[in-house]
Amino acid sequence: CAHSYPSFRSNMTQKRRNCGRSKHGRGHVKFVRCTNCARCVPKDKAIKKFVIRNIVEAAAVRDIADASVYEVYPLPKLYVKLHYCVSCAIHSKVVRNRSKENRKIRVPPPRFPRRPDNPQGQRPGGVGGPRQTAAV
Repeated sequence: CAHSYPSFRSNMTQKRRNCGRSKHGRGHVKFVRCTNCARCVPKDKAIKKFVIRNIVEAAAVRDIADASVYEVYPLPKLYVKLHYCVSCAIHSKVVRNRSKENRKIRVPPPRFPRRPDNPQGQRPGGVGGPRQTAAV
């Protein structure tokens, strides 16, 4: 940041108040590899995304339920923490650039509430759901 550089660099403008890092007082942090391009990125600078999804994709869930002996079987989930470098996060639209005023907004974006699952496990009108016929 501007306050940690020598005096001849102190009058330079800075884009962000934390200089794009969350290091604050630490001299050095470990590097992580970008999930997409394997670039070395400081751990505090990397854009982190925690993904929880089913190991089985949605199309195969019904097939497994039909072939299973058990009536109710909780499908295992896959927990992955993804680290992105800044350029890959922008390119894959994990983050996007913001205007000078909006960069100062530090509250995280609103999280969407999880939808409760239907007891049948299918969406209405989805695959295997009720069909809508066109009125002629």
